Amino acid sequence: MIFGLHAVQAALESPVSRVAEIWVADERHDQRVETIYKLAGDQGIRLHKTQRQQLDDMVPESRHQGCVARCHPLAVLDETDLDVILDNLQQTPFLLILDGVQDPHNLGACLRTAEAAGAHAVIAPKDRASGLTPTAIKISSGAAERLPFIQVTNLARVLRDLQQRGIWLVGTSGESELSLYQADLKGPLAIILGAEGQGIRRLTRDHCDQVMYIPMHGAAESLNVSVAAGVCLFEADRQRRL
Repeated sequence: MIFGLHAVQAALESPVSRVAEIWVADERHDQRVETIYKLAGDQGIRLHKTQRQQLDDMVPESRHQGCVARCHPLAVLDETDLDVILDNLQQTPFLLILDGVQDPHNLGACLRTAEAAGAHAVIAPKDRASGLTPTAIKISSGAAERLPFIQVTNLARVLRDLQQRGIWLVGTSGESELSLYQADLKGPLAIILGAEGQGIRRLTRDHCDQVMYIPMHGAAESLNVSVAAGVCLFEADRQRRL
């Protein structure tokens, strides 16, 4: 089940729709819902108007915005899919790697930010990390349907493979002496961010070609991982546009 207007509309607009059935609160009569009605009708997808309470029961404790859909799951992408993506890229590779982000809200926000900044894929380990839960899909505002999310069994091996391809691995740590604004982020690049409150793991850091920190004012010692992703990715995008 996925929920939220953005998430459902993005699934409907995907080149290969995975939506099987939709439920919409009968109290909604706005343009966003009309768009979902039209997309569902064009694709012959069953759509039910129902009471909001039924939606509350279908996805408890979720902000569904009056729209829920039953879908086939998103394809699980792995190292083989990553190789295909990189082999077929016509642009300089630009990746985001999340080392153990467990909060699906943060994962969804990172996917949304990565797509907006022009990243080609987001990579994360399968173990001890969030996958594409309904919450992550909703928070991504459609990015989960469009941006490849790669789950790998051995992150260290993938990092070595990326280096063999000439992709520069840049980690983030408050203990670094290199500022984000001093780092060269223009070439083939993978930015690595760590788990909430812990940062990147030692083994991951050992594979980095460079480690940088985000300069901050005030007493804050760190940023939320999705905010840090936005700062780093858009600085890289700025440099790559020059």
